Amino acid sequence: MKRLLLIALLAAGTGLYAQEGEHKEEAKGELEVPDSLKWANFAILAVGLGYMLVKLLPKNFAERTAAIQKDITEAQAVKRDAEARAAKVDAQVKSLGADIERFRKESAQEMAHEGERIRLDTAAQIQRISDQVAMEIESAGKAARRQLRQYSSELALKLAEDRLRAKLDNATDAALVDGFVADLGRQGSKN
Repeated sequence: MKRLLLIALLAAGTGLYAQEGEHKEEAKGELEVPDSLKWANFAILAVGLGYMLVKLLPKNFAERTAAIQKDITEAQAVKRDAEARAAKVDAQVKSLGADIERFRKESAQEMAHEGERIRLDTAAQIQRISDQVAMEIESAGKAARRQLRQYSSELALKLAEDRLRAKLDNATDAALVDGFVADLGRQGSKN
């Protein structure tokens, strides 16, 4: 607002000076204004402008200086905040290498533990399978021995039967049947 007032005063002063020059040309035949009045008019104008400049400019400069200082203070605060955040990020980046190394060591330890667990599980599975196979082999051996005994007993019976048939004729067969019937008769009389 004050700037507008200052600009208006300057324009008015310049306009008056220009009108005075035009007025001079029209009134050449008339009265001429002495130079002292011109200088007095100029001095009044200069003093008025000077007074206005002295009155308004320091206040404007002070306001502008205060605004600039406020902006500088805010910028310094923002800069300090940014530097603090940058330092924090730098610290995190620096510790990132240590974190990665720690994660690698932890991963290696976990892999070693997992490998040991898998090795133990595998050994236990192998032992269980081995025990199961041994039981199956033993069971198969028992079954084979039982079948072998049964086969050998059947074979022995057949062989004995064949030998008996070869030695047995009708007379021997009749003697055996008579002896068997006699044994049955004696056992029947005892009872």
